[in-house]
Amino acid sequence: MKVLVTGAAGFIGYYVAKSLLDKGHSVIGLDNINDYYDTNLKYARLKELGIIKEKAKIFSVVSKSDFYLESFKFIRLHLEDRAGLPKLFESEKFDIVCNLAAQAGVRYSLENPEAYIDSNVVGFLNVLECVRNYGVKHLVYASSSSVYGTNKKIPFETTDSVDNPISLYAATKKSNELMAHTYSHLYGFATTGLRFFTVYGPWGRPDMAMFLFTEAIVKNKPIKVFNKGNMERDFTYISDITEGVVRIIEKKMEERDNYKVYNIGNNNSVKLLDFIDLIEAELGIQAKKEMLPMQPGDVEKTWADVKELIKDYDYSPNTPISVGVKNFVDWYRSYYKIN
Repeated sequence: MKVLVTGAAGFIGYYVAKSLLDKGHSVIGLDNINDYYDTNLKYARLKELGIIKEKAKIFSVVSKSDFYLESFKFIRLHLEDRAGLPKLFESEKFDIVCNLAAQAGVRYSLENPEAYIDSNVVGFLNVLECVRNYGVKHLVYASSSSVYGTNKKIPFETTDSVDNPISLYAATKKSNELMAHTYSHLYGFATTGLRFFTVYGPWGRPDMAMFLFTEAIVKNKPIKVFNKGNMERDFTYISDITEGVVRIIEKKMEERDNYKVYNIGNNNSVKLLDFIDLIEAELGIQAKKEMLPMQPGDVEKTWADVKELIKDYDYSPNTPISVGVKNFVDWYRSYYKIN
């Protein structure tokens, strides 16, 4: 298949693109490479995919020279580009679109709400319009566990109400699910939303807890522990996320409904302080903890019910947290050349 993977320079997008290429698919990677976090990490991910030797070799959608591998092409483009994105769809004729590009981060949405509307709402609408206008049969897209908001029922099920998001980021992700449902109903193509639960692992985002804690501990700086440590998260290892996404991309559409939403999580909630203990053990360094109150937009506990994923795809994430933490710390030491 020919698959468009948006957010290809991002954490999950990089892994999904790599897995699809390993399985023999043709992949077009798209990313705007914004500066929300260190762009060097994004370029390093692309370099791992083997498509660039230096930053200067990334071209826009109008370039004739952006093929680096026979089965992979990279385009630097904003999702909300209403001229460039249709041109890309028209020229490439995708079989499936996997939309992983978004303005990420709960707390940053309090500081820069416009970025979330531009990328996550306007950009997503642009993707939907291109999918319907250029004959794509299936859109797989990233939603988020944050849509559950103030839901108190544990574990979270896809049938639970998601009417109470508590961050703009969460609200944009819920809007994506509603927009996808509307387009599936009106235009007949399949859409699958994936509610990711606290993804972590090598090549992870620097604004996520795993990265933030490791970096602070290594640099002998205090780590910020919100809600005084009384938090739990369904930490999900990146290879488990990737496996779930790729299975959904590859499954034939006649075997499923037009509109679906799934949780992808480890089906297990881990206490934040236990998570920190594992990082300390791997690093061999005791963390300095700055105990802080709950932050706006945060929730106390997440836990994914994945029975729908098991039923439809015979799949459930299962990497133990101890294994995932070790793999991340090993990668961090290697990437930043730390003994």
